[in-house]
Order: sequence, then structure tokens, then C-alpha cells
Amino acid sequence: MSPCPEEAVMRREVVKRIETVIKDLWPTADVQIFGSFSTGLYLPTSDIDLVVFGKWDSPPLQQLEQALRKHNVAEPHSIKVLDKATVPIIKLTDQATEVKVDISFNVETGVKAARLIKDYMKKYSLLPYLILVLKQFLLQRDLNEVFTGGISSYSLILMAISFLQLHPRIDARRFDENLGMLLIEFFELYGRNFNYLKTGIRIKNGGAYIAKEEIMKTMTNGYRPSMLCIEDPLLPGNDVGRSCYGAMQVKQVFDYAYIVLSHAVSPLAKSYPNRDSER
Repeated sequence: MSPCPEEAVMRREVVKRIETVIKDLWPTADVQIFGSFSTGLYLPTSDIDLVVFGKWDSPPLQQLEQALRKHNVAEPHSIKVLDKATVPIIKLTDQATEVKVDISFNVETGVKAARLIKDYMKKYSLLPYLILVLKQFLLQRDLNEVFTGGISSYSLILMAISFLQLHPRIDARRFDENLGMLLIEFFELYGRNFNYLKTGIRIKNGGAYIAKEEIMKTMTNGYRPSMLCIEDPLLPGNDVGRSCYGAMQVKQVFDYAYIVLSHAVSPLAKSYPNRDSER
């Protein structure tokens, strides 16, 4: 499931094509990759996240949209300008490869988040394995996007980091750990044992579970903590899980996966009369 070298080369070429158009418009602009392509935690279906840094009073979305159309970089009907979104972006599908791309302007949070994730990947060598399997698991159930009621990739990664930080038994720094057991115990934690109603997740300073009331004190704009409450390690007043309105659906599929997998590896599994029909 890990990206192969050819995929990485193909994606870099997509970035180069778009960067050429951007530099043609604004020679001093700085184009940076963030998100899953920059951390290496991407599936074949993942889009590429780009951010353009430069001096504008407001994001020049329409100007870039016209330039992209003129250079035929994207499939014509795929270019969309989302200027009303919290973070205004241009969405497009690359004509040559059909890879989807999101472009934003002057937003540093994504680049910082990618840096943070890379640091944790150095610390926990098992993190990428866990994330790729979980991403594919959620993708197959249509729960990998916030707007379909799923959870964001960033929320999932922070949940996995918290799990590895506070996990009592498995040393996630070692390569010879049992990855299957790690996956089952992740499903057990977030499918069964975690108290979504009362508890928030914090990964700063070695990680902790904290009461939602505690998190509420630091929250900006008087927000209440959401069902899946994850303190943003880069912006403590922000709740990363706030947009995950389908968190309970995700909890249910994690619970179901825990039941099926623990059942399958149970010593009793071999003696079940209907084990073939359960596959």
C-alpha cells in the first residue's frame, strides 16, 4: 500500500506543471507541498495539497484559475474556485494523470502540520504502517473525508500518535513489534474504550487524555468541544476534530473491525463451524 517510486515521480511532475504556471504569473512566489504527499502517507487516490506564498491583498484565485485553463494543465470541467470556504482554494484534476490537486494561498498551518507529522514518524517508526492501513480502511467505507461524515487525515494521524504515546504495552519505536496486534488494539481503543463524551485528546508534551471542560477553557470563540475532541498541537485553542460530524459512525466501524479481527485471531477461531462463511 505504500507509494511506489513511479507514483512519487508522477506526482512530482504534476507539481512541476502547476508550479511552472504559477511562476509564470508570479516569478517570486514560493510553492510548497504539504499534506499526505509531503509526509509520504498518501494512497493512490489521495490528492496533492499545494500552498502558494506571495504578496497579495487577497488570494488571487481567479487569476490562477484563468492561467491554468489557458495552459491546459487541468481537465477543463474539473477546475473549481472555492472562495467562500474557510480556507479559499482552487480544486482541479491534472489532465495527464487524473491526480486531484488543491491549491491554497499564504496558509502556513498545513506546512507546519506536515513538519510535525514527519517528526512523529521519526519517533514512531510504526506510525506510517498503521496510518496507511487505517486510511484505506476508512476510504473503503466512505469515511475518509469530512464532508461525507468521516474524519480528516490530520485527525486520524493525531489519534494514532496519541494511541502510540499512551499505549501501555507496545513499543512503537521497534520494527519487530506485532503490527496486527497494534491495529486490533487501535480499533479496540477508539471503537470500544475511548470515552468520546467526556474526553479530549492532547498530543503535546508526551500526550494525555484531558477532560473536555479543561479543553473548553482554552478554546477560541467560545466553541464547545466536539464529539471527537482533539487539541491542535500547533494552535491550542483549536479543536481539530470539530468538523468530524460523523465521529460516531467512525467509532462504529472501528468497533466492528475490532470484533471481526479479534474473533479471527482467537485460538477458538479454528473450531468455529462456519469459519469459511465469515471470510
